[in-house]
Amino acid sequence: MANRTPTEDEVVAQLRAEGKRITQAKRAVIRALLDAGDHRTVEEITGTVQAQVPDTSLSTVYRILEELEIFAIVDHTHNGHQAATYHLAGRDHGHVTCQRCGTTFEVSTEVFDLFSRELRRTTGFQLDPHHVALSGLCEECRTGD
Repeated sequence: MANRTPTEDEVVAQLRAEGKRITQAKRAVIRALLDAGDHRTVEEITGTVQAQVPDTSLSTVYRILEELEIFAIVDHTHNGHQAATYHLAGRDHGHVTCQRCGTTFEVSTEVFDLFSRELRRTTGFQLDPHHVALSGLCEECRTGD
């Protein structure tokens, strides 16, 4: 499913192939992520899920997201001091977050390639742009000074 967003049926089939049960709450989390189309906090996902399956708790959504992440269906990203966000895996990309306005932008992994190669060459560190956002100032905040 690399470089494209999987369908609900593909996610369900992958989980069933791993021997996992498909609950109403799990389907609702998958749908919430598909419908969002971008990154959502666990609280945002929980709100969407509870509209469909009211008795679903925040801890249940966390457990479902953790399971989906184990099977590389979901990625999460830490955006500086903001809450972690979740999205369906599929499209390779990194993140940059404006430290002034808090806007997070998706950036193709090609943008990170040069930096990643140099970082690995000089420090031995391998960058994983899926789980962290680089911070700085967006164009609007930079030009607003």
